[in-house]
Amino acid sequence: MKAIVRLRYAAKTDVGMKRAHNEDYFSLIEDEKVFLVADGMGGHACGEVASKLSGDVISEFYQHSKDMDATWPYRYDPALSYPENRMVAAVRLANARIFDAAQKNPNLRGMGTTIVGAMFVGDYVYVAHVGDSRCYRVSQDGIKQLTRDHSLLEDYKDARPDMSEEEARNFPHKNVITRALGMRDTVVVDITKHEIKDGDQFVLCSDGLCGMLDDKTIGRIVREATTLENAVAELIEQANRAGGTDNITAMLIQCNL
Repeated sequence: MKAIVRLRYAAKTDVGMKRAHNEDYFSLIEDEKVFLVADGMGGHACGEVASKLSGDVISEFYQHSKDMDATWPYRYDPALSYPENRMVAAVRLANARIFDAAQKNPNLRGMGTTIVGAMFVGDYVYVAHVGDSRCYRVSQDGIKQLTRDHSLLEDYKDARPDMSEEEARNFPHKNVITRALGMRDTVVVDITKHEIKDGDQFVLCSDGLCGMLDDKTIGRIVREATTLENAVAELIEQANRAGGTDNITAMLIQCNL
């Protein structure tokens, strides 16, 4: 029998200290318990078009696929569960829509977005992502990153497993991502499944947060905050104090069994 998980959440986004406008976007599909954070990119405010479009398309697909007889845009993968197939299809469709919009409108050419999403089903959470927006689990055991950035730095780490923390910090192209929605007409979506334990908190964020604060600092702020709202506000404030070089978005979901 599946446990009933009670969810509480808070989210906040901020333009940061260096950018003229905010290309991050967060959204929630409440009846499906799906939480999303997207970090747009592209000149002339195209990034904010792409990030919002990703959330809109994913929400649209979840509403469409409530009908068990609805036609899906992609073939069902028998290696994945139904929730995993649904989430992957939604993200792939968002990629196709963003790519198509950019091809049709020269003003939107080159736009794209990263995406990270968490869907809560019973006592499990399914985490899907493309790019370097992240999901963390914060628990009594500390903080753990549940996603792997699709970036040149991570690819280099795979090739050089003995790479030191100092070398990683000084890596010249660490902000270059290798995968995002809208870059090509198709995209590979990474998805993982994690069992939820009582008191677990999940942080979804853009790289404007995790690029400014290390994992231990994020975990400490989340654990020490008196409310979820205080936690996301403090995360953003500290990221801005550390330089705020990008837009910053933090979404925090607390789970109680």
